[in-house]
Amino acid sequence: MTKHIVMFKLKGTAEERLDVARRFAEALMALPAQIECLSAMEVGVNENPAEDWDVVLTATLGCMADVEVYARHPAHVAAAGIVAPVKEARACVDYDI
Repeated sequence: MTKHIVMFKLKGTAEERLDVARRFAEALMALPAQIECLSAMEVGVNENPAEDWDVVLTATLGCMADVEVYARHPAHVAAAGIVAPVKEARACVDYDI
């Protein structure tokens, strides 16, 4: 199994970032029902105003090759489109468990 962990830093006011983060989180949480190789998804929206990163996701997939399948899936591409216009930075770690 593979863990896929991604953090996003967004641009905009605190209110704008929170709105986008919540919409993005909702779209991400719907993905396990739409993408067969995605067995679990956990999404956190940052509640600590002293921190710079806005959203973190932890996805569980069958294997490392499934990360690419997940990334190209139309439902994932649509979800990623929510943050694309306001994405300042993205950090990712993928590892086998």
